[in-house]
Amino acid sequence: MPNSAQTAAVLAQVDAGLEQSLARLFDLLRIKSISTDPAYAQECQRAADWIAAELNALGFEASARPTPGHPVVVAHGPDQAGPHVLFYAHYDVQPVDPLQLWHTDPFDPQLKDDDKGRKIIVARGASDDKGQMLTFIEACRAWKAATGSLPLKVSLVLEGEEESGGKNLPPFLREHAEELKADIALVCDTDMWDRQTPSINTMLRGLVADEIEITAANKDLHSGMFGNAARNPNQVLAEIIASLRAPDGSVTLAGFYDDVAEISPELKAQWAGLGFDDKQFLGDVGLSVPAGEQGRSVLEMLWARPTCEINGMSGGYTGDGFKTVIPAKASAKISFRLVSGQDPAKIRAAFRAHVEARLPSDCTVSFTPHGGSPAITVPADGPFLAKALEALSSEWNKPAVITGAGGSIPVVGDFKSILGLDTLLIGFAQVDDQIHSPNEKYDLESYHRGIRSWVRVLAALAG
Repeated sequence: MPNSAQTAAVLAQVDAGLEQSLARLFDLLRIKSISTDPAYAQECQRAADWIAAELNALGFEASARPTPGHPVVVAHGPDQAGPHVLFYAHYDVQPVDPLQLWHTDPFDPQLKDDDKGRKIIVARGASDDKGQMLTFIEACRAWKAATGSLPLKVSLVLEGEEESGGKNLPPFLREHAEELKADIALVCDTDMWDRQTPSINTMLRGLVADEIEITAANKDLHSGMFGNAARNPNQVLAEIIASLRAPDGSVTLAGFYDDVAEISPELKAQWAGLGFDDKQFLGDVGLSVPAGEQGRSVLEMLWARPTCEINGMSGGYTGDGFKTVIPAKASAKISFRLVSGQDPAKIRAAFRAHVEARLPSDCTVSFTPHGGSPAITVPADGPFLAKALEALSSEWNKPAVITGAGGSIPVVGDFKSILGLDTLLIGFAQVDDQIHSPNEKYDLESYHRGIRSWVRVLAALAG
């Protein structure tokens, strides 16, 4: 276990080497590793090779491994006593369109002042995810420079297709599962709670998505000739959709909440103390009334409660003008965000049973699945979580908080299902980083203190 003097020396090394660290980040940001466009395949390879070379120079055994798509960089540090951590990030970036909205060349990184006088790094990938990835690698560099070694065993798996679907990573993980065994996974691809409050995301919702198509007559019908006499699939679909939620905002599927646990009073109190403004959150998008389960805070609705959402509906004539038609078919795309404990297969079956039970005669229904994955929750009493929270709190001089996410991060589910690993999601991005948009940026403070944070987290986990 590193002592406090060693950790202090590593932190001093981070501060002294910040200018050189920025130069390395800028070198990586200049590589146009746009994974979704085949024209940039060689640039993705160049980015993978650049990272592997940097890691080899730091004493890792690193290589850019081929896949049917872009390479996966795998690196292993020397064996050390204590836990073994597996770090994940991605080196690919989003396309830069619309280019005319960028103030500077997206692949010519700039260190600028924002309108509040804060130093920011502007480039495609500055925040998502090259800057975040380098915070960890540079923390390892500082440990090596100051002490000659890392404080624990470190492996890295760095993806080149996260921004284009990531379809080749799960089979890669399965093929190399034995090699990638570790005690905990670390991911740096998330936000802080606010500019001065570090956070660890411990809850990711799962997902079930189904497309339904209801068919009545064998062709579209004239509403004057067949109205009243013929069943209308649009009406059938509307009635089924309306039945999915009760007036109090709860979901009505049989057994939907059977496996849903309440969050602890301690966590509920912490979330209440975050200063989240429910009215502003909804007001920013032109709304005012929370639509989920009554009696729940908006943060609970977003992070800790399951949902049912209608993502799309289609049926009949929707073009210009008017056509008095009774359609033969009507369809909808419906998704459920799941929380820990819910089984995607059980929820899908409950949804289909709900639809079929309300299907009138003269109608048939077909279902098309569009994915299903369970929610991920990091145990609140896990030793790694407590140590990481303490380390982050020490760096930012403010208690680190536990947060959740309404969406899903597929790699975290893959780590759990394929490698059996829990994941700590620790990121230093800000909500205004404009990821995926023109003029993407990363605060210099996020980069600098992100490196320092990883130094402390690695020291804490080693203990």
